[in-house]
Amino acid sequence: MPSPAKPEPTHGCARCGAPVGPGVGLCEQCNPIGLRDVAASQVHGTVIIAVLVGFGLLAVIARLAVAGGGPYPATVDAVTPAGVGLAVTVSVTNEGDGEGQTTCRLEDLAQGRVGQDAFVLSPRIAGGATTTFTTQVDEFGPVPVALTVTCRMP
Repeated sequence: MPSPAKPEPTHGCARCGAPVGPGVGLCEQCNPIGLRDVAASQVHGTVIIAVLVGFGLLAVIARLAVAGGGPYPATVDAVTPAGVGLAVTVSVTNEGDGEGQTTCRLEDLAQGRVGQDAFVLSPRIAGGATTTFTTQVDEFGPVPVALTVTCRMP
């Protein structure tokens, strides 16, 4: 006695949900003249293009958000012990026209480029203004050391 035939696997029609076979997107009722479905490569290509355009727009928006700020010359005004680290007072000038914020890199002058550095974020600085802020860093230990600072444009 022959075994009964297994039913073909199905999935729902993209429009109405009626069962359709593998490799078919639309049922007979939704696609009466039998037009070909969109190829998977077309769908994936469209999604990739949309993602790339989105990243491009995000980059333009980010650039416009930080435009006008900097360069940011800075100096270390004071280094004092503070708990397990150091309290470092930094003065930063925004030489640009617009308000901006910068990330400053603190380096131990004695260790140069081979030592551990600390990175701190400055407060927002108006165009043409100078601000002084104090931040605590633990990377250099509690004993005051000679530090240099470099603040870069974003």
